[in-house]
Amino acid sequence: MNCELLDLRAFLAVLDLRSFVKSAQLLNLSQPALSRRIQALEAAFGAPLLERTTRSVTPTALGRELEPTIRRLLGEFEASILSINTLGARQRGQVAIACIPTAAFYFLPRVIRTFRERYPLVRFRILDLSANEGLESVARGEAEFGINFMGASSDELVFTPLLEDPFVLACRRDDPLAASDRLTWRDLEGRPLIGVSRASGNRLLLDAALARTAVRLDWLYEVHHLTTSLGLVEAGLAASVLPRLATPAEAHPIIVTRPIGDPEVTRTIGIVERRAGRLSPAARQFRDLLLAEH
Repeated sequence: MNCELLDLRAFLAVLDLRSFVKSAQLLNLSQPALSRRIQALEAAFGAPLLERTTRSVTPTALGRELEPTIRRLLGEFEASILSINTLGARQRGQVAIACIPTAAFYFLPRVIRTFRERYPLVRFRILDLSANEGLESVARGEAEFGINFMGASSDELVFTPLLEDPFVLACRRDDPLAASDRLTWRDLEGRPLIGVSRASGNRLLLDAALARTAVRLDWLYEVHHLTTSLGLVEAGLAASVLPRLATPAEAHPIIVTRPIGDPEVTRTIGIVERRAGRLSPAARQFRDLLLAEH
């Protein structure tokens, strides 16, 4: 195949930015030069990789199929170059992570801030996806690794635990349940509750744990996003059961959280990687920092 690295970078830039104008600016190319790069790549593959209209740019079926392979090829090339160069504050690169939204919002920014103090030139590409989508993204090679709670779903993936994230009750400060320092699941029987969708990984985990008890909960409201449940709690509609990572800080003026025991139900947050994959130097260092801080 007769194509250049810049052709591949041009293709990924257009996919990420969905714009020839912005991609040309990012790569310091003129728009005609960028178009020639894409045309050369399409000629090499013998088929269109992008569908262009006056308003949008989207990948063709072949473009979608090739995207993870091209990202992996460029990542491995970048890893080889970086392994030769001096590491440290001058290190460049990109870390692509598939992360469940609660981890992306609540603890990932703190670790990224620490990492960027050491390596300010490293870029991040964060794919905030559901648990299932995140695992698939890692398996396809779209992300170098993921932060998830479902663990490895196939022999191709390996799961390394980071922390335990127990399910808790989030309620208003004026709720009678807020007066207890610790609750049991039986304390919640007969109470209207807010839960996540039955199709979500969080709900499947919770239902499986409670199926071994005689407790029956009244899920009056079901939501897709955990943050939505907090809005309903603030409005006084019901209390919510959700992972501790998804709850607001202790200083929240309206909402408090209370641990739930008997039994304690928890999810394990961890790093998901391809068993046969090789992380770039930047991704490996960020992974090591995640492990060190948790």
